[in-house]
Amino acid sequence: MLRRFALLAPLLLLATTATAQTLTVGTKIAPPFVVETKSGELGGISIDLWERLAGELGLTFEYQRTDIDGLLTGLQNGSLDVAVGALTMTATREQVIDFTHPFHTTGLAVAVQPDSAGAWGAIKRFVSIEFLMAVLGLLALLLAVGLVVWLAERRANPDEFGGSPARGLGNGLWWAAVTMTTVGYGDKSPRTLAGRVVGLVWMFAAIILISGFTAAIATSLTVGQLATRIDNVDDLRRMAVTTVAGTSSAAALDARGIGYYPTDDIDSGLAELAAERTEAVVYDAPILQYVANNEYPRRTTVLPLRFERQEYALAVTQDSPLRERLNQRILEIVNQPAWARTVRSYLGAGEP
Repeated sequence: MLRRFALLAPLLLLATTATAQTLTVGTKIAPPFVVETKSGELGGISIDLWERLAGELGLTFEYQRTDIDGLLTGLQNGSLDVAVGALTMTATREQVIDFTHPFHTTGLAVAVQPDSAGAWGAIKRFVSIEFLMAVLGLLALLLAVGLVVWLAERRANPDEFGGSPARGLGNGLWWAAVTMTTVGYGDKSPRTLAGRVVGLVWMFAAIILISGFTAAIATSLTVGQLATRIDNVDDLRRMAVTTVAGTSSAAALDARGIGYYPTDDIDSGLAELAAERTEAVVYDAPILQYVANNEYPRRTTVLPLRFERQEYALAVTQDSPLRERLNQRILEIVNQPAWARTVRSYLGAGEP
């Protein structure tokens, strides 16, 4: 019995030493998973989870801030014991580090302008450059027809088309508009042969013109509504899409053959969206939801559409004995109502 204890003593001492050692925990600011307060303290979904785990397991640690490459490299070379941040589980990363059980599962999301599907969106299309150009073109045509009928009628019909050039041209414009819309007030009508020929041609031309103009307006409004409506991922193909270069969202769009404009970070992408220089922003749902709600409220909105499943987890060095202990507690924590409230406190009601 004493001999067995003597053999186990070094192992127990090693385990005690490993437990008591101060862990180096790498992290990267990535709201809402890692948030820096004004006082410089860290918070967020991942930080809250880790500090609860450390407290319950009696772990002592110190944070070391780095970037995403630093997190992965640090776990591989052993300079970091744990990585806490917005780390998604991927097959490539799993080859060089180990992940705990996921603590949050979601996907990629799409942010659009909030007015794109509402009544204000339709009003904006009525005052768009394209619509105004069409109206100006129609007005120019009415002026041209009015000018021709005024030239034909100004001497033979001075009561209706006479007077100064400005007055005569105005009367000609009025007659052309009334004739085109088939209102037929009868207050002005050509009397000369040339004027009546112009009137006859304009009547038939106006029928075709007004039909085409009405169809163009209806098509413009309908296409505008369809262009900003997103029911599935394929709808992004007809839109100007922005995402952060070199991320999982960019890889997902590449895999689906969806073109996009790359940006350096999510803040820049949402700024482009708020300024109406792009139509949609694709990124990790929790981060997109957090930044949109906090930095661009009422100027951007995140759709309920989710695609490309993503699982967020803590990461440890390969074959770390800490992994199993963390896994047991994570499974217990994430199934508690308190954890759901924690997540909602950072993400709001828009993200489960």
